[in-house]
Amino acid sequence: MNSKIVDDFRRLEGTGFLKSSDLPVQDLSAEQKAALNRKGNAFFNQGEIETARRIFITTGYSDGLSRVGDHYAEQGRELDAFKLYWLAHNKRKAEPILEKMAALITTIMDTTQEV
Repeated sequence: MNSKIVDDFRRLEGTGFLKSSDLPVQDLSAEQKAALNRKGNAFFNQGEIETARRIFITTGYSDGLSRVGDHYAEQGRELDAFKLYWLAHNKRKAEPILEKMAALITTIMDTTQEV
């Protein structure tokens, strides 16, 4: 992965593209996080994906965020999936989407320069 592309997207953090408010709550105890993650897993397994997503964002549960991202990717919601992979620090799944976005932006820029 081109580290310049990753650096460019890191600069977008806090600008609204990747909301900084989606960072995990810092004052949860380990026990509270574990209990919430169990609830999030139960919601996910019951198909209540959005409720699970909110819980996993609150706790910063990487595996849960990645699973919700996988769900979004299967639905063709790659930007939503990318956001969750990024929050989960799942580079293996985020980077291919990031490369697609970079290629799309390059294509758009090339097309607009021709006009």
